[in-house]
Amino acid sequence: MKFGTVPVRAAEGAVLAHSVALGQGRLRKGQVLGAPEIAKLEAAQVTEVVVARLEPGDVSEDAAAQRLARAMVPDPAATGLRIGPAATGRVNLFADTIGVAEIDAARIDAINAVDPMITVATVPRWQRMGQGGMVATVKIIAYAVPEAALARACDAARGAMRMRPTQVASAQLIQTVVEGDDGERGHAAIAQRAERMGIAFGPKDIVRHEVAALAAALRRAEAELLLILTGSATSDPRDVAPEALRAAGGVVHHFGMPVDPGNLLFVGALEGRPVIGLPGCARSPALNGADWVLERLACGVPVGPADIAGMGVGGLLKEIPTRPRPREG
Repeated sequence: MKFGTVPVRAAEGAVLAHSVALGQGRLRKGQVLGAPEIAKLEAAQVTEVVVARLEPGDVSEDAAAQRLARAMVPDPAATGLRIGPAATGRVNLFADTIGVAEIDAARIDAINAVDPMITVATVPRWQRMGQGGMVATVKIIAYAVPEAALARACDAARGAMRMRPTQVASAQLIQTVVEGDDGERGHAAIAQRAERMGIAFGPKDIVRHEVAALAAALRRAEAELLLILTGSATSDPRDVAPEALRAAGGVVHHFGMPVDPGNLLFVGALEGRPVIGLPGCARSPALNGADWVLERLACGVPVGPADIAGMGVGGLLKEIPTRPRPREG
């Protein structure tokens, strides 16, 4: 692609690089200059314009953005994504389902390494998405890019992203309470999280803060995803909640996480169903480590010890104002 200043009479067929004010109205950048536009420029006594002129082997910005988007999402229905229209070298990709965004960061990096004029920006990996949320944007910065560079970017883009829709239909929160807590705050906060994932949420279930009582509640729960929130913080792998899960016939896979707020979380399973021991910060609607685990498990994404260990970078989240023991002070 050639780019630069040319006489108006030599600009026909080129792309206007910068908007030009006329006596009446203006010619906007990105417009292909035809005979009528040249006449308007001459009538306004404009003698030179900055233009981009495509050369053999170049692909225009909109066509290039559309091709790259389709390479990233060759089968929208299968990936749960929708490709928007191309405009000014940009194509946006939208979630067509509730769930989490599975992003192959290495592939996105490979696309962005091909040519500085070819770019893709996405939400973070495993970001929770609502229906219609923007997952990524493809932007061709120049008015055209070489076909060879676009082909390399498209090759790198295969399988770069997809949505993982909610797989769990129902969830049940079991709470233990101490000191007269009615459990309403915790139930409301977790119900809100289930609702935004499209999960049916069971009624309030409160038991004594004892291993036997909690184990019995876990055994009778029928939901596909089981959540535990204790009135007294779970501070050890042998504390009440993890022991109750074992007593109910389940297993604890991992205790603790390098995300704050959210350190005192544990994950396990009972009869093939995922179980999350929620940290106390889950009573707040603010983002915490439990959200990341709950959202992935709800979408059928495995969360094991290695996955949790990898959450530390970026895991220092905003402090919750109601926290009993703030980080400072």
